[in-house]
Amino acid sequence: MRGLDAYLYSMSNRLIKEQSPYLLQHAHNPVDWYPWGEEAFEQAKQRDKPVLVSIGYAACHWCHVMERESFENEEVAGYMNAHFVCIKVDREEHPDVDHFYMDALQAMSGSGGWPLNVFVNDKKEPFYGGTYFPPKPAYSRPSWVQVLQWIVQLWTEQNDEVTAQARQMTAHLRQASTMGLKGAEKGWDMDTCREMTENLLKQADTVYGGFGNAPKFPGSMAISFLLEHYHFTDFEPALKQALLSLDAMIEGGIYDQLGGGFARYSTDAKWLAPHFEKMLYDNALILFSLCDAYMLTKNQRYKIVIEDTISFTERELKCPTGGYYSAIDADSEGEEGKFYTWTWKEWCDVLGDNDAMLADHFGVRENGNWEHTNILHIEVNANELSVKYHLSEKQVNERINEVKKKLFGERKKRERPITDDKSLLSWNALMNTALSKAGIALENEQYLLRATEHMHWMLENFDKDGDLMHTWKEGQARISANLDDKAYLVQALLQLATATADNRWVLRAYKIAEEIKQNFMHEEGDFFYYTSVHQKDIPVRKVDVYDGATPSANAVMAGNLMILGLCMERSDLHEQAFSMLQKTQEKALRYTYSFGHWAMLLQRYAANMKTIVCSGPCSLEKTRELQKKLLPECYILTSEKEIFDLPVLENKFLSAQTSIFVCTTEACLSPESDTERVLQLISQ
Repeated sequence: MRGLDAYLYSMSNRLIKEQSPYLLQHAHNPVDWYPWGEEAFEQAKQRDKPVLVSIGYAACHWCHVMERESFENEEVAGYMNAHFVCIKVDREEHPDVDHFYMDALQAMSGSGGWPLNVFVNDKKEPFYGGTYFPPKPAYSRPSWVQVLQWIVQLWTEQNDEVTAQARQMTAHLRQASTMGLKGAEKGWDMDTCREMTENLLKQADTVYGGFGNAPKFPGSMAISFLLEHYHFTDFEPALKQALLSLDAMIEGGIYDQLGGGFARYSTDAKWLAPHFEKMLYDNALILFSLCDAYMLTKNQRYKIVIEDTISFTERELKCPTGGYYSAIDADSEGEEGKFYTWTWKEWCDVLGDNDAMLADHFGVRENGNWEHTNILHIEVNANELSVKYHLSEKQVNERINEVKKKLFGERKKRERPITDDKSLLSWNALMNTALSKAGIALENEQYLLRATEHMHWMLENFDKDGDLMHTWKEGQARISANLDDKAYLVQALLQLATATADNRWVLRAYKIAEEIKQNFMHEEGDFFYYTSVHQKDIPVRKVDVYDGATPSANAVMAGNLMILGLCMERSDLHEQAFSMLQKTQEKALRYTYSFGHWAMLLQRYAANMKTIVCSGPCSLEKTRELQKKLLPECYILTSEKEIFDLPVLENKFLSAQTSIFVCTTEACLSPESDTERVLQLISQ
């Protein structure tokens, strides 16, 4: 190491040895940061100092702001180093740590967010926290230095009270971690699901789509629930709100009109101004909903957006070895959204100032439509433009596509936002499921091939000495996998098995599910902890049942157990899933948006979950015919020959003929050969 590199290394802190792009962003701060680990807490104990745990992620705009304002300030850093042991955490590397301290902050203040700055003792117990603090008092918030000084005063003058408060908070979080495990044990049916739908629709924005007020998140689980409710009941309001939400996002600035892919959320009710970071998991989950919408409607718009979103992930988030990176930053050149937005001058330099039709289409204005610049969105559609400008709709669409390519080519010359180039097992598993679903919905064998290749990549690269890891980067897998990593992987394996007719994936899913039951099961049964029994680095193991930005891992596991119970003919697995649904149904009824994945499972169960086995020489052909329909209550298996270690396939082969068996938890119906007849049986 020579020259400038050696100098920079010598000026860095401990984070320089880390993998996380977020931690590496802080590696040259004058703050003496520690990574998460026991060393920092040992130092705090020896020095009798409070610990600052500062949590964020690489694509977080306000994390960058606080770094520039405070953590890069020599004077502020000096005070932090003198009075605290400071830990910097990437929330995506350590979601368990983030969950624990975010729960603490929400209990203290009623709100949360990132950056998350929490003060704890050497036992990791929290006693105070907040999010962004400005360099000077503003926004009714004290300055960061004022907060630090106040904590030091508390620590030195009221240490007993601090200790007591930390213990009380930890006890509260321990008690709260078991809440929701016991609910009303009564049955439910499709009428209950209609109540859930109507409760969800009360939260719906029927003008601009989505749910609630700004800021607006995609709400993919709620949208998918509504689409499935329409499938089961033909309830038009459910379909209308689901499609309104998807269409509004597709037409809004939250969707990248040039490059495809969705940003994390919109700061306004109309979906115009996103928080420009793009996350792998958001795009995977929106693909779930888009695939269902396409299968229900066959609207070509959804097909195009599915293809463009997958193209975005392949182009911008796929790593050379075959996995997917985590995210793309919101900022470039020190400004949020600069890469994606267009000033009037930039627009005119590319297209000329006389292209009024395209300015109408994308909502571009001389004074800008957002902070004196322009976010491209669909303000006037092709049909309306054809009337206004006396052109055919075909001519308008050709011109739009031509200009999009031109603008995209010009945008590629800009300084690109930073990519968070670590890979997470959980988010990769969601993307794998999205590829399998897209392969079925669009009848695209290339997507299924990509999903298969990607599954092999995950199982090989996230494995470390026989154990699954949470993160991977540059050939190194590290940090033990959490419940969502494994639950989403089991879901992806089951989806890939039905999509590709390769039943070996079912057996692999079963093996991982058994390991989850062994190492993550709550002592009272049924539900699962977020962390393994072997993980000891946080004070409280959490049982999480709510959907957050991603589906509840417990809900996903309930769905996995329902399918595996049928496939493996294990009534105990099915009974566990049923018990989990029983105990969450009342919360799903009252808080459907936050329990969207549970609501979907309750609805599928009410529709009588089934397996369909297509067996014999033309079995794949029959499967493909059935998969043209959205059948969320059915799990389809395909095999040309009997596989004795997959019990559901036993005795399903009748000489040389092709047969279709529909099986419930109680019995199998007589075999059929006609797929239309099978669809009739399912709908009865």
